[in-house]
Amino acid sequence: MDKITEELQKGLKLLKLEWQEDLAQYKQKFLNSSLADKKKAGITWYPVHLKKSKIGMGERLLVEIERSDAGHPSSFGSGKSVSFFTTQESYQSSENRVNGVINFVRNNTMTVTLQADEIPDWMEGSRLGVDLLFDEASYREMEFALKRVITTENKRVEEFKEILLGEKPPQFSTNRISPKANLNFSQNQACELIGNAKDVGVVHGPPGTGKTTTLIEAIQDAVINQNSVLVCAPSNAAVDLLVEKLVDRGIETLRLGHPARVEEKILNQTLDAKTAFHGSFRDLKKLRKETDQYLKLAKQYKRNFGPEERAQRKLMYAEVSRLREASKSLEEYIQYDIFQGTRVFASTLVGASSYNLKGMEFDVVFIDEAAQGLEAATWIPILKAKKVVFAGDHWQLPPTIKSFHAAKDGLSQTLFEKVIKRKPSSAQMLQVQYRMPDVIMGFSNEQFYNGKLIADEGTKMHVLQEEGSAIEWIDTAGAGFTDLQEAESLSTFNPEEALFAAKHLNELLEKIGSHLILQKNWTIGLIAPYGAQVRRLRGLILDSEDYPSLLAVKEQLTIDTVDGFQGQERDLMMISLTRSNEKGEIGFLSDERRMNVALTRAKRKLVLIGDSSTLAQNPFFDQLLQYVEKNGGYRSVWEFFG
Repeated sequence: MDKITEELQKGLKLLKLEWQEDLAQYKQKFLNSSLADKKKAGITWYPVHLKKSKIGMGERLLVEIERSDAGHPSSFGSGKSVSFFTTQESYQSSENRVNGVINFVRNNTMTVTLQADEIPDWMEGSRLGVDLLFDEASYREMEFALKRVITTENKRVEEFKEILLGEKPPQFSTNRISPKANLNFSQNQACELIGNAKDVGVVHGPPGTGKTTTLIEAIQDAVINQNSVLVCAPSNAAVDLLVEKLVDRGIETLRLGHPARVEEKILNQTLDAKTAFHGSFRDLKKLRKETDQYLKLAKQYKRNFGPEERAQRKLMYAEVSRLREASKSLEEYIQYDIFQGTRVFASTLVGASSYNLKGMEFDVVFIDEAAQGLEAATWIPILKAKKVVFAGDHWQLPPTIKSFHAAKDGLSQTLFEKVIKRKPSSAQMLQVQYRMPDVIMGFSNEQFYNGKLIADEGTKMHVLQEEGSAIEWIDTAGAGFTDLQEAESLSTFNPEEALFAAKHLNELLEKIGSHLILQKNWTIGLIAPYGAQVRRLRGLILDSEDYPSLLAVKEQLTIDTVDGFQGQERDLMMISLTRSNEKGEIGFLSDERRMNVALTRAKRKLVLIGDSSTLAQNPFFDQLLQYVEKNGGYRSVWEFFG
């Protein structure tokens, strides 16, 4: 067995391990669990109430629900499958379940596309709940893709294996591409690299460097050159962001799968919507209506009837078959017509296995957020590619993996990471950063990006207050703050630190002035690495009247985990580092990539709250503390007591 096949076989084995672990964790949370346990585990919302419903694009039924009990974690996310149920005794049966796919989740509201023609009566009741279903289909598609890559006889896929994983160098032409005025030098270099790549091009986009902007330009170039394009990303939200930007550029895009954003701009790009806008859709509706009418007539005949009625019923069923055949043909024609007029298709990585794309091949496949996609999922669109372009940052969060052993044995290493390390000639790093001033950027720049990042001149204007450093560490050492473990979730929280963080943020906003924050539309992020600490902070701030300045800017404030913040920015960021114990245990805070995400969200000011005696035992945090001290941002928590 050659080295590449061995590597892919190992990947397949690790994927199966992850599949088993994910299913085991789901079963543990779900089977033989009470409703209260499932709520605590974050896989059930109950009670929920139906806020509103509407017929969406493609005549799909959309419902918006809200949960009233908001204190629990949530594993719900766009594209995931769910099942509604009721606890009303008169309705309790397996038939009284209806499934759906999540479009969008925000805080305590969720929008779901129901797999039903109308809302069942029992959903109108007050005892409504929704369960998360296990996603077996994604694992099947990933397994199928990897097996195809291993056994392929397709010449192009064989070449991709050799280029991406083996010794074969990627090929480039040497055409000069005119620089675009709206891009900086490294963004233009990236576009030139993509344009000249014959096999693979990689855009390495550190935080705030305009990766999406660069990618949109490169996609536009491909469209101008009459290339067929498939645009993918691991999550629905990331795909939607690209679709939105492409539509803003006037690039017609066909969005396959379930959009996460329930916005007309996105929904209008779906196959359902484009079908509904098609010139032949009226005829299709007419055929469907006739089919229903004939079905109803045919069903009116009871069992005991004579030969004449039997013949009539037979004729009606024959007409139903004919009409269904005609509908199917017309539907296929409409889809063919839409596909013929489409240059850019967009889907998630797993969504690229859609039957709609069966047998299709694309001149260029663009994969955004590629450092967050499992390798098996990334191969799904590559199987349809003549050329592939990756964009992402392997120094930010890797994919979420449930199996500790699978992650440790290499499942967390993405194809993006392998290619950028093994084939550096195929990569261009974006170097100008537009988000944060030099002092906030500096530590990550040295630590992860070899000092190559440059803060754009405009970032000097990114200030919140005139005095004090733009980066601060408030050291809680010796204050007696202690981290604890939440019994049900085993997640870590630190009640004293949470209390101090809420109080200090409130005072900071009081000093800046909530009126100024609202006037400038500045945004605030309060993050912690642990879900339990986030729940603590939300409870403290949102459920009390103790923090008037925070409540005054409630709409501008987001309290979330570090993982929930990738790809986002806020004017002011405060991080509660949470860990504080005598043993110096810092758990997954030792994941430097997670910390890189946390440290690079702030646009104007970054405040860290943490115990140096616990954290600085780790070399990464020791260097971070020294960096903050050097830049005049070190403060002791004792300054604020008294």
